[in-house]
Amino acid sequence: MQGLFEWLKSAELRSTEEFLVGSDLGSVKDQLCDLKEFKRELYQKKIEIESLNHRFVCRLSPGSERPGSVSPLCDFRQRWDSLESETVSRQHQLECALLGLGQFQNTLDELHSWLSRTAEQLQGPRPFSIDLQTCEIELAKHKVLRNDVMSHVHTVEQLNQAGRGLLEAGSGDSPHGLQPRLEGLNERWEFVRCETERRQLELENNLSQVQDVTMEIQDLLQWLENTDLRLSSSKMVWGMPDSANERLNAHMELCTEMESKMHAYTNVRNAIHRMLEASDVARGSSTEHSVCILEQKWNTVYAKMQERKAKLTEGLSLAKEFNSNVQDLLNKMAKCEDSIGYLSSPSFVLDTICGQLLDHKVLVSEVHSYGERKTAMENAASKLTELSRKEDCDVVQNLIMTVQDRYRKLHQRTMERGKMLEEVKKQAKQFNESWHLLLDWMTEVEQTLDTHKEIAVSHEEIKEQLTQQKEFQKLLRSKRPMYEATLKNGRALLEKSVTVKDRQPLENMVSELRDSWDTITGKSMERQHKLEEALLFSGRFSDALQALNDWLYRAEPQLSEDVPVRGEKDMVNNLIDKHKVFQKELGKRAGCIRTLKRSVRDLTRGSTADSHWLQEQMEELEVRWEAVCKLSVSKQARLEEALRQAEEFDTKVHSFLDQLADVERALKYGVIPEEEDALLEFCKQHRESMSSLSCQEMELECIRTLGEEILSSCHADSVITIKSWISVTKTRFEEVQSWAQQQGERIQGALSTVEAEREEVQRLLDWINSAEESLHLRDQEPLPEDMEQMEELITQHAVFMEELNRKAPEVENATRSCKQKHIPKQQASPSRKTPTRKRGALKPQPSITLPLENLEPHTPHLCQLVSCWRQLWLLAHTRQNKLDEHQQRLRELEEFANFDFSMWRKRYIQWISHMKSRILDVFRGIDRDQDGRISQKEFIDSVLASKFPTNVLEMNAVANIFDLNNDGYIDYYEFVSALHPSRDPYRRPFDVDQINEEVSRQVSQCNCPKRFQVEQISANRYRFGDSQQLRMVRILRSTLMVRVGGGWTALDEFLVKNDPCRGTYNQI
Repeated sequence: MQGLFEWLKSAELRSTEEFLVGSDLGSVKDQLCDLKEFKRELYQKKIEIESLNHRFVCRLSPGSERPGSVSPLCDFRQRWDSLESETVSRQHQLECALLGLGQFQNTLDELHSWLSRTAEQLQGPRPFSIDLQTCEIELAKHKVLRNDVMSHVHTVEQLNQAGRGLLEAGSGDSPHGLQPRLEGLNERWEFVRCETERRQLELENNLSQVQDVTMEIQDLLQWLENTDLRLSSSKMVWGMPDSANERLNAHMELCTEMESKMHAYTNVRNAIHRMLEASDVARGSSTEHSVCILEQKWNTVYAKMQERKAKLTEGLSLAKEFNSNVQDLLNKMAKCEDSIGYLSSPSFVLDTICGQLLDHKVLVSEVHSYGERKTAMENAASKLTELSRKEDCDVVQNLIMTVQDRYRKLHQRTMERGKMLEEVKKQAKQFNESWHLLLDWMTEVEQTLDTHKEIAVSHEEIKEQLTQQKEFQKLLRSKRPMYEATLKNGRALLEKSVTVKDRQPLENMVSELRDSWDTITGKSMERQHKLEEALLFSGRFSDALQALNDWLYRAEPQLSEDVPVRGEKDMVNNLIDKHKVFQKELGKRAGCIRTLKRSVRDLTRGSTADSHWLQEQMEELEVRWEAVCKLSVSKQARLEEALRQAEEFDTKVHSFLDQLADVERALKYGVIPEEEDALLEFCKQHRESMSSLSCQEMELECIRTLGEEILSSCHADSVITIKSWISVTKTRFEEVQSWAQQQGERIQGALSTVEAEREEVQRLLDWINSAEESLHLRDQEPLPEDMEQMEELITQHAVFMEELNRKAPEVENATRSCKQKHIPKQQASPSRKTPTRKRGALKPQPSITLPLENLEPHTPHLCQLVSCWRQLWLLAHTRQNKLDEHQQRLRELEEFANFDFSMWRKRYIQWISHMKSRILDVFRGIDRDQDGRISQKEFIDSVLASKFPTNVLEMNAVANIFDLNNDGYIDYYEFVSALHPSRDPYRRPFDVDQINEEVSRQVSQCNCPKRFQVEQISANRYRFGDSQQLRMVRILRSTLMVRVGGGWTALDEFLVKNDPCRGTYNQI
C-alpha cells in the first residue's frame, strides 16, 4: 500500500510538470511511446489497487463499519482518477499534434493496430469465476480497457474528420483507398466499442450474481454464528411444565426460523453448484470455500438445535410426568387418609378385630407402595433440579416436601391405627382365651355332673360321694376368681364397645359364661342336696344333721352384721352376685331342713329312747337356720344400701370432676382483656365461676361425708379406691380454687389499672381543653405589625410548645394500650407540608406528622383523648407556622423596601452562570408545554422552587418588570430583554443559527493547513469529511449532538473519532 502511494506521488509529480508537445515528428512519436508505456504501468497499478481494496473490505466484519467510516482508498481513487484524466488529456494533445504534422497515415495505421489488439483481447477466452475478488479484478481490468477505448473516441473523431477533409480536398478521389480504410476503421471501432460494452455488461452481471451469493452466504454465516452463540451462551434448563413448555416453544421458534432459512440455504447451495458445474469455472475459489464452511456450520448448528430440542422435550415430558405423578400421589394419599378416618373403630370381638388387622395389612402394603413412589419421585426431583432454575427448584422442593409431609402423616396414622388394633386384639384375645378355657372346663364339669347323677345306696358309698362332692365344691371355689376376672374383662370390653355389632356378641358371651357358671353351681348344689338327703334316708341321721350344722356354721360368719359390704360399685356388684348364689343354695337347703324335721317326728314317734336328744338337736338346728335366714335377709338389705351408696358416690365424684374441668378450662386458658367493657364482662364471668366453685365446695363436702360413711364399713378391697377418690376430688378442688384466686387478683389489678388510666385520661382531657381554649383566644387577637411584639408572641408560643412536648409522653403512656393500625407500604402517612420557600421567604417547614395517627382507641375516653390531642397538636403547629410566616413577611417587607431590580438581575445572571446554563436553557426549563411563553405564576414558582435566593415579594415585582406588555405572560424575547436590556428583544435566535455557530466554532479549533470539511446541506443536516452520508445535528440539553446509527453522540466526541488530525493527536 505504501508503495502504491509513493508511486502515485511520483506519478502526480510527473503529471504536474509542464507538458509541452514536441514540434517535430520524432519528438511527438517519442512522447506517444512514453505515454503508452506510462498507461501500461498505470493499468497494472490499477489492478493492484482493486486487489487491495477487496482485501480491505473483506477484513471488515459485518456491522463493524460504523456510520461515517470511509475506506482509506477513497482519497487514493480520487487522485488516481485525476491522474487518468491528465493522461487521457495528454494523449489527445499528442494525437492532435501528430495529425497536425501531417501524419494522418501513421495515425491511421497505429489506430488500426490498436483496434486489432483490442479486438483480439476482447475476443479472447475468459474463464468464468465465482470468486468475488477475481470478478472485481476482472471488472477492474475491463474498466481500464474500457477507459482506454473511451479515451480513443476523440482520436477516432479527429481521424475521421481529417480523412473527410483529405477526401474533400482530393475532390472525392481516393488514390490510396482512403475511403475503404476509413470505413473499415469505423466498422472495427464500432465492433470494439460494442464488444467492450457487452463485456462490461457481462462482467457486471457476473459480479452481481457473485455478490448476491456471497451476501447470502455471509448473512447465513452471520445468522448461524449468532444462533450458535445463542445456543452456547444459553444453558439448557428444565423446570416445571409451564416454564419448560415456554422454553421448548422458544426453541421451537428458533427451529422454525432455521427451517425458514433452509430455503435460502438450499438456493445458495444450488446456485453455487450450478456455477461449479459450468465447464469454464475455476475451482478452489474463496466462495467455494465459504460454501463448505457454510455447510459445516449449518450441520453443526442443526445438530445442536436437534439435540437441544430432544433434551427440552425430555425435560418437558419428565416435568409433566413428575407433576402428574405428584398430583396423583397426593390425591391417592388424601383419599387413603380420608378412608382411614372413615374406618370403623377397633372391634373387641376377636374374629372382627382379626379381620380388621387383615384389612390393615392391606392398608400398610398400600402405604408402603406410596413410600416407594415417593422415593421414585424424590429421585426424579433430584434429576429435575439439576437442570432447573432456582425458582423451579424451589417449586419442585415444595412439592416434594408436601408429598413427604403428607406421607409422614399417613404413615403415622397407619402406625397408630396398627398399634391400636394390636392392643385391642391383645385384650380381646385374652378375654376370648379365658372365656373358652372356662367354658370348656364348665362344659366338661357339666357333662361329669350329668354322668354321675346316680346316688349310691350304701352308707359308705354315699359318704364317699359326698366327700367327692366337697372336693368338687373346693375346686369350684378355686375357679371363682378366674371366673370373676374373666367376667370383669368382658364387662370392661362391653363398656368400651361403641357399635351394636360388638356389643351383641360380647353380651352373648358374658351371658353364656354367667349362665354356664350358674348352671354348674346349681347342679353342684342340687347334687350336694341329693347326697345329703340320700345320706339321711340311709339311716345316717346324725351324719346328715352334722353336715347341715357344719354348713350353717360356715355360712353364719359370712352373713354376720360385722362383715363390711360397702365399697366401690364393681365390688358391691360382685358381693351381690355371690350373695345371690348363697341365697339359691339356702333355698335348696330349706328342703333338706324340712326332710330332717319329718324324719325327727317319725323317729320320736316310733322310738322313745333318743327322742329327747333328737328333739334338742332339731331345735338347735332350727334356731341356727332361722338365724342364718335372718342374716341372709339382713345382708341382702345391706348390700342393696351399699350399692345405692356406691352408685351415688360414683355419680357425684365424676360429675364433680367434670364441672371442675370446665371451670379450670375457663380459668386457666381465659385471657384477661385490656378493654374496659370486656374486662367487666370477664369479671362477671369470674364471679359466676366463683359462685359455681362455692356450690362445688358443698358437693365436695357431700362427697367427703359419703366417702367416710362408706369407709366406716367398707370392704377391704375398696378402702384404697374410696380414699383415692376422696383425695383426688379434694386436690383437684384446691388446684382450681387456687387458679380462681389468682385470676381474681389479676382481675382486681386490671380493674384498678383501668380506673387509674381513666383518671389520668380525664386529667389530660381537662388540660387539653384548657390549652385549646387558650389557643383559640390568642388566635382571635390580631397579629401586631411591630417586630418586637411579634418576637414576644413567638417566645410565648415557644413556652407553650415546650409544655405541649412535656405532655406528649404522658399522652403516649395513657394510650399505650391502644392497638396499632395496619398501614400498607404503598400508603404514606398523612402529613401537612408547607411550600418550599427560599431566602427571605418562609423557611422550609418540616412536615407536620399527626401524633397517635396509627392508633385504634378501644374506649370512648381514649378515643376522645386521641382526637383532642391531635386537634391541639394541629392548632399549636398551625399557630407556630402562622407566627413564623407573619414574622417572615415583616422581614420581607423590611428587605423589599430597599429592593433594586438591577442588583437582582445581576445576582440571577451570576447564578445562571454558576449553574453552567444558558438563558435559553433556563427559559425552556420553565416552559413545560414548550409554547414559547410562560405565565407569571409559572415564572415565580419556578424561581422560588430553585436554589436562587429570593422571596415572593421580590418575585412579584420581578415578574411585573419582565412582563413588558402586561398580558400576564412572559415570552422569550421579554425574558432576554429583561436580563440583557442592551440586546434586541425582537431578534429570534433560531436553533439553526446556534447549531451553525457552534459547529463552526468547534471546527475552527483545528489549526491544520487542510481542515476537516464540514458542509451544511440543509437545516440541521450536515456532511462531514469525505463521506457522502448526511447526518442530523440538534441541540439536546444545551449540548450539540450528532445522529450516529441509532443513537446520538456529542459533536466534540464525533470530531475526535472522525477527524484524522484530532484522532492522531489523541493517539499521541
